[in-house]
Amino acid sequence: MGVARSVMVVGGTSGIGLAVARRCVERGDRVTLVARDEARLARVATDLGGRDAGVAYRAADVVDREAVTGAVEHALERHGRLDTVVTTAQAMVYGRVEEVPAAALSRMHEVAVVGTSHLAGVALPAFRAHGSGSLVVVGSLLSQIAVPAMGAYCAAKAAQHALVRTLQQEVRDDPRVRVALVLPGAVDTPIYQQAASYAASAGSAPPPVVGADRVAAVCLAAAEGRTRPVVHVGVANRAAVLGYRWAPWLYDRLAGPLVDRVVLRGPTLTEPQPGNLYEPHPAQEGISGGWTTWGRLRDRRGRARWRRREP
Repeated sequence: MGVARSVMVVGGTSGIGLAVARRCVERGDRVTLVARDEARLARVATDLGGRDAGVAYRAADVVDREAVTGAVEHALERHGRLDTVVTTAQAMVYGRVEEVPAAALSRMHEVAVVGTSHLAGVALPAFRAHGSGSLVVVGSLLSQIAVPAMGAYCAAKAAQHALVRTLQQEVRDDPRVRVALVLPGAVDTPIYQQAASYAASAGSAPPPVVGADRVAAVCLAAAEGRTRPVVHVGVANRAAVLGYRWAPWLYDRLAGPLVDRVVLRGPTLTEPQPGNLYEPHPAQEGISGGWTTWGRLRDRRGRARWRRREP
């Protein structure tokens, strides 16, 4: 049996991050969870087996360089080394570009770009100091295309995409470091319920929706070099990118009506909804958001229903 790997999962208390952490524990890795809410971190760590299962945690916001440094140092102290960092940290914002406040736009970019830069700046030297390591960044299909009412998110993920691709170029000749970028489409996580919205309604997961565990499996494969440096997850990703690039006139004509029909179909809002953009919402966290493959939301009885706007 090989030596257990040490994996730090940023955003490890919900969605894709929690799915990654669970997979790591199941295969015998030592895990360090990083998220903003310490109480939620403690509960998740306990659920995953706690110290007996090699699970540690540290509260940190990725926009805080000192906090990120502290999280990496904590992982090294607890587990002796750091082999992989998977970051899924990101919030979502709905609203037309002219409606989204500058503060919300800035926060999105801070998490996606500054946060990723902080993780790279701290993790990569740690990898080299202990031999080798992998940084896996979960981006988005929306880093490759533009979508009405999601401009803030698209812009933040596009900037993150450019940053990570540049980072890949910079470490290309360093055999000790691997950087991977995973680009999922819609994923069954609570991010849609937790999203900030400056639109007339809350958002929903647009079909086709993939499971968080599927994305988690790709993240771990990417960390081991078993995927391309940039890998898509989602059956519709390729079609969306091709349409955006090669038939922009048709894409632009269809994008608005599709967003109204399959994205902005949540409950009607009478005022802006801040979501978890500035503060975590641990009560809403979990691996699944209850979304089916076709974008329906399961109710408490497990029945799938369309999430519709309220009158």
